[in-house]
Amino acid sequence: MTYEQAKANWQASNPPRHYLSITDLNPHTAQAVLELAHAMKRATRKGQELFRFARPTGLAMIFEKPSLRTRVTLEVGLYQMGAHGVYLTQSDIQMGKREAVMDIARNLGRWVQGVIARVFLHTALEELARFSEVPVINALSDREHPCQALADLMTVQEWKGAQPLTLAWVGDGNNVCHSFTLLAALLGHRMRIATPEGYAPDDAILQQAQAFAAQSGGSIELLHDPRAAVADADVVYTDVWVSMGYETEREARMRKFLPFQLNEELLRLAKPDAMVLHCLPARRGEEITDAVLDGAQSAVWDQAENRLHTQKALIALMLG
Repeated sequence: MTYEQAKANWQASNPPRHYLSITDLNPHTAQAVLELAHAMKRATRKGQELFRFARPTGLAMIFEKPSLRTRVTLEVGLYQMGAHGVYLTQSDIQMGKREAVMDIARNLGRWVQGVIARVFLHTALEELARFSEVPVINALSDREHPCQALADLMTVQEWKGAQPLTLAWVGDGNNVCHSFTLLAALLGHRMRIATPEGYAPDDAILQQAQAFAAQSGGSIELLHDPRAAVADADVVYTDVWVSMGYETEREARMRKFLPFQLNEELLRLAKPDAMVLHCLPARRGEEITDAVLDGAQSAVWDQAENRLHTQKALIALMLG
């Protein structure tokens, strides 16, 4: 796969102007990103780059939330492709407080070729995109984490191939669960989601995922029994029980989520060669045990690395 081939596939498949949600993709654009990401990873490991910007290119990187993987992979990826990222924290611009979101979008569009935003509220992203003259990419919001989902499915393809699989999500029906479920359904996988009562994914997200699954041949099943979700699964995914912004609920969440811990006993219910995913950071001993996170079935370090390659592919296709 060359960049030119991936770009042709991307342009022929109704590509999005902005990437705020998995719903901005279709099976063809999603696969174009993933195929290019695989090729970029192979090239990078040989000390080569499949794509570099032909002219000076700058991207604004708005970060209202702290980050390790998102910031480092974006900055390194942009550098590798010959672009520059301008890191902006909430204290720098105070989006929506010191200055209206629409005014920030209009200013940035005069200076940079793209905007990447990691924000608290998805509505802020939507407003940025509405008034932006350049592409806006969601690097995390309270509704979705669509860049993470691309890395997740790239990792699944590396370990298991592209055929339909049974994927189990165990824990909180949060933003990462939303994006992973949507992309899994878009690509035809069988998705089982096990959460405590009251912590299921958003109804609108589930409805959209069901619509994707109906088109792709996949399926979505919502459960409240982690053992039923994990039984004979090819992939088992978990995430923190207390995401950023929910710290006041910690005590109540810990009680309700304890039966959903991804430990060796639960993992034994999956297929013997099942792989384990976690988007990180992990709370070792809470949602996942050390034995599972560091075990032979854990793909989390590949998953973290693949944030670099999928984001490079997405940016190259959207801005190249």
